[in-house]
Amino acid sequence: MKKPRVRTQVAGLAAAGLVAAGLVFVTGAEAATTVYEAETATITGGVVESNHAGFSGSGFVNGDNAAGSGVQWSTQAAAGTATLRFRFANGTAANRPMRITVNGTVVNAALAFAGTGAWSTWQEATVTATLRAGANTVQATATTATGGPNLDRLTVVDGGTTPPPAPTTTAAPPPTNGTPVGINGQLRVCGLKLCNQYGKPIQLRGMSTHGLQWYPQCVNNASIDALAKDWGADHLRLSMYIQEGGYETNPRLFTDRMHTLIEQVSARGMYVVVDWHQLTPGDPNANLARARTFFTEIAQRHGNKPNILYDVANEPNGTPWPRIKQYHEAIIPTIRAIDPDSVILLGTHGWGSLGISDGGSPNDVINNQVNASNIMYTFHFYAGSHGTNYLNALSTAADRIPVFVTEFGTQTASGDGANNFARSQQYLDLMAQKKISWTNWNYSDDGRTGAVFTPGTCPGGPFAGTSRLKPAGVWVRDHIKNPADNFPRS
Repeated sequence: MKKPRVRTQVAGLAAAGLVAAGLVFVTGAEAATTVYEAETATITGGVVESNHAGFSGSGFVNGDNAAGSGVQWSTQAAAGTATLRFRFANGTAANRPMRITVNGTVVNAALAFAGTGAWSTWQEATVTATLRAGANTVQATATTATGGPNLDRLTVVDGGTTPPPAPTTTAAPPPTNGTPVGINGQLRVCGLKLCNQYGKPIQLRGMSTHGLQWYPQCVNNASIDALAKDWGADHLRLSMYIQEGGYETNPRLFTDRMHTLIEQVSARGMYVVVDWHQLTPGDPNANLARARTFFTEIAQRHGNKPNILYDVANEPNGTPWPRIKQYHEAIIPTIRAIDPDSVILLGTHGWGSLGISDGGSPNDVINNQVNASNIMYTFHFYAGSHGTNYLNALSTAADRIPVFVTEFGTQTASGDGANNFARSQQYLDLMAQKKISWTNWNYSDDGRTGAVFTPGTCPGGPFAGTSRLKPAGVWVRDHIKNPADNFPRS
């Protein structure tokens, strides 16, 4: 199944006192990350607004269209070099540079704040600076008559060796009403099935994002609302590529983006599949060190939530199952040391085909299973490319090992081409019969037939209804909505 396919919202920001003082998260042995909201800072020539989606905290600062407008933050830090990340939106096509000053010293005379495509699309501009121990001031000042961008927050990644202690407050849990998480709670593997808090087998039906480095504009408050409320999805898989312009290019940015999206999805009572989307190289061991760093932080921040599933290797390929098994048995303890309860999803060989696309078979896994509990093996298929032999392999495997379909499409393995809805229905019928959870690729407006939205839908929508859906989108939305979830409680 070789497929060349081409925000930080901090937990607990509702606690205004913590926002004002800055929220501190220790993210490694040598650094702490502290968030300072713009709306609680000192504003020169501007107002606090909340009319554009996607901001964190209670709003953002809309500066006057004039040179000299800006925001000044009062921060705390350990002495040393720090990274300053300014989260902003610029709905114009023009750069809106700002002068960045730390403790009265200019560290960047014209930091670029380029157009982001929309006022609801947020990005980060980054600069490094030397901070002193204790109190520091950080000021961003517009340098041209057009003013600066809308500023959401400042994140200080402190390089000092004695970061401040993390707050004792935690994020609010997902809703406990009639949402998928509210009903099913903490999931676990019982026998061959995914089971809810009542020990009853369930099937989850949901969507996967496209690569978060390419289509972050398609995952915002409006689109997630539509997925939860209009589509009735049970989960969203957050697809973070490691290479191809993804995580390895800026681990901090992509980890923070994952934090933001996990909070947004959790707030709507859906499950989150955290997808470590390795693809090239095909051996997941090549990214083991990165995976340990990433999943350690994700588990530390979100492991107390009941709605997290870890998808630790998207599509291993060109690599024999024993070596992939070695990776799984290395990364699982990293997660389990922090989060002992959540289900971990294990990628299989042959681009997630249980080996078929690499000349193997499900027996490679069935006869050599990973030495761990509360795990499931993943299977990927594309109905336009993968016929009866793949369907039969899925059926056979599901009778021997726990299986979760973390990715499928109604078209070819490239994510493009003609839809084969008849074959897709055969897969869905099998998965319903055996209660195999499934995830469709993909929730974006990419030009290919596998993206559910027509080009230009993101970021403004509309995402609800069918007016902006391609045929695959109409089909999968209908199959998520119908039949409606009927999660057993007794």
